[in-house]
Amino acid sequence: MVLSAFGNIGEVWAGYDSPPPGSSSAGGCGVVSFSTFMPKPYSQADNNTEVAPQSAFSFVASKGTFPKTITVMIKDENVPVTVTPHFDGFLVSGKIPASAKDTFIRVAITAKGPNLCERGDGWLLKVGK
Repeated sequence: MVLSAFGNIGEVWAGYDSPPPGSSSAGGCGVVSFSTFMPKPYSQADNNTEVAPQSAFSFVASKGTFPKTITVMIKDENVPVTVTPHFDGFLVSGKIPASAKDTFIRVAITAKGPNLCERGDGWLLKVGK
């Protein structure tokens, strides 16, 4: 019974953005990362600005990311993106859908890397009218 309760420990952290401290990066997921989110993520303390519907957004995916696997979802809608080589990976750009207005949205990113390990990330934006 004790073994079955702890038998899936390796899978418990697999859904998080990074493994627990002291663990090795399993399956190549450690080489997939996202950075330089634009516009900057919404924060009541630091950046409480609104963006307009159909505004451009962008981020950088690390060079270990398989560019054809990059997907972006906003409000359960698959958003078309353009992926171009960038000096340190790939620049990914797109537009906030017109349907997203007067609300908070999460720009949700998923992509795969070596061994087809999937990694997710994203950021919060406040969209005006």
